[in-house]
Amino acid sequence: MTAANDLVKGRVLLEVCVDTPAGLAAAIAGGADRIELCAALTLQGLTPAPGLMALAAASPIPVYPMIRPRNGDFCYDTRDLDAMKRDIDAVRAYGLEGVSIGASRPDGELDLEVLAALVEHAQGLGLTLHRAFDLVADQSAALEAAIEMGFERVLTSGGAISAVVGAERIAALMTQAGGRISILAGAGVRVSNIAELVRTTGVREVHGSFGAAKPGADPASKLGAMGFVPPTLQDTDQATVAEVVRILRGLS
Repeated sequence: MTAANDLVKGRVLLEVCVDTPAGLAAAIAGGADRIELCAALTLQGLTPAPGLMALAAASPIPVYPMIRPRNGDFCYDTRDLDAMKRDIDAVRAYGLEGVSIGASRPDGELDLEVLAALVEHAQGLGLTLHRAFDLVADQSAALEAAIEMGFERVLTSGGAISAVVGAERIAALMTQAGGRISILAGAGVRVSNIAELVRTTGVREVHGSFGAAKPGADPASKLGAMGFVPPTLQDTDQATVAEVVRILRGLS
């Protein structure tokens, strides 16, 4: 069953962002509908490595790699743009369904020139506009721009620190979208708040990492002392994903 069919049938879709092979497997086993594939979720996500893309190519659900070539802001120069186009080429070569992209000007508004170049280069792939959208001052105008450029969806917290805080704005974006584009609510989405978030905003897609703490290295060990492994790690948790799926199915 495709994600598009799920939308037609009224299901609330779950996108899980992952950055490890184990996290990818946990999200799929837990019942996720779509994967945002990343590296370095502690940095809010970077472009995943080719090896992880290759593993994801066998996924039974759609996979959208994040295209973000470096840590820092979303203001990209010609070198960054060249790297992003090459990463999009890799996504296409691995047969993955789409990409999650975004670009900003120094004032926080969308960089429509860079976005247009990326959208053109990604022809034939699905398109998510990531949370660069949350930096803009006028999200209503930015949404219309995203629609005109052909994005399938916008990932947003409503411009707030979390989707729960930005729920009123997300609901307004849903009304404005009117079915022309999907609004994917993300940031701070938890088992404890996801049902109320969906009810309050009316979104039909939600996004989160749904991780659990895992033991890292003893700070006194060589791994810890050298800074290779922190005392606590975080990775996608299958049981948490499954619980979120159960909650969402109850809302459909």
